Amino acid sequence: MIVGINHVTIAVSNLKRSVDFYNNVLGFEAHVVWEKGAYFTAGDLWYCLSVEKPCEKTDYTHIAFTVERGSFESYCESLINKGVVQWKGNSSEGDSMYFLDPDGHKLEVHVGNLQSRLASLREKPYAKMEWQ
Repeated sequence: MIVGINHVTIAVSNLKRSVDFYNNVLGFEAHVVWEKGAYFTAGDLWYCLSVEKPCEKTDYTHIAFTVERGSFESYCESLINKGVVQWKGNSSEGDSMYFLDPDGHKLEVHVGNLQSRLASLREKPYAKMEWQ
């Protein structure tokens, strides 16, 4: 039985550039870097970089990270000031900023959680939505 997310691993083309981005732009804590990868944490999240050719995607697949409401605006402003590229505007419940990492991986910082999203869907459901 799966009980949660163990870790997230993404392919990166330039390890030094990606280590700098995740450590100095996003503020992840770096633990170890080696020739072909790196391990970070962000809160309880274990995040791994693996040197490989990233595969570009055009769908909505992305990784979202939680940001506290009180720091959302200043955090997003710092990302913009550091040159991150936004790939989508927010149209759902909760404050979000959608942006790309140096290899084009789609990321999001979000205020809220599943409970706040479900509560908003009770008020304004998606088309043809069925509660389970």
